[in-house]
Amino acid sequence: MNHFGCDVALLSVTDTEYGAVLHFHDWEAFRVPGDDQRYERASFFRDGREHTLIHTRTGEMGMTAASTAASKIIYTFRPRYLIMVGIAAGIALTEVAEQIYGDVIVPDVVWNYAVGKFVSPDAAFITYGDVGFLPRSTSVAVPEEMLAFVREAAASPENQCRVLVGPMACGSTVVANRNILDKQVYSQFKDTMGLDMESYAVVYAALHASEPRPLPLIVKSVCDYANSEKSDQYQKFAAYTSCEFAKLLYEKYLPLD
Repeated sequence: MNHFGCDVALLSVTDTEYGAVLHFHDWEAFRVPGDDQRYERASFFRDGREHTLIHTRTGEMGMTAASTAASKIIYTFRPRYLIMVGIAAGIALTEVAEQIYGDVIVPDVVWNYAVGKFVSPDAAFITYGDVGFLPRSTSVAVPEEMLAFVREAAASPENQCRVLVGPMACGSTVVANRNILDKQVYSQFKDTMGLDMESYAVVYAALHASEPRPLPLIVKSVCDYANSEKSDQYQKFAAYTSCEFAKLLYEKYLPLD
């Protein structure tokens, strides 16, 4: 007998992501004694059985807040699956030029591109004027068993989203400069498909939790690109497609018994 306390826990960050999550279920807000975090509870049915959803949002953007919220929801509710939904920056490379707003990115590997050491430019292969950077990136892999269900759901006729599986870069700042992207991201993981500010912390927290630990997944959609032309125009649409695909996953494809 397992000791999972709920079936699925969802994490979001921004007001836009939060609004998209609320759209898909009839949520009941509640608090846990001794915890100032706000949570929402909902349920869905599969094969006549009721399954439980818990949602919370982080207090702010970034890995510190994400790891705190993820750890809280893991240890308080012991979910079987931990899924972060929301928005991310896409990559406008020639080989993925078809990547468009609303495309869902599900990373198989999440890596932290911001870890490293600033040195003199002659001591590093990544340079920014008079400053050199020696990367010491770290990465975590999403369990392959989760990706198998992602691919099955993506190929389903019920899916209305385009789903891309590949590496996602995670860092502490918003990237709106193509120079940073070329030098610091592509030089380390050339096949990176998207960037965000929380995914690494969420997957790391899940994989390093005590038993029973949840299986983690990041489901984020392209709302803009990592360049100087960043815009908020497509954030609502991207947040919606992210939540729509995540809902298809846990309601139809992820094992719950």
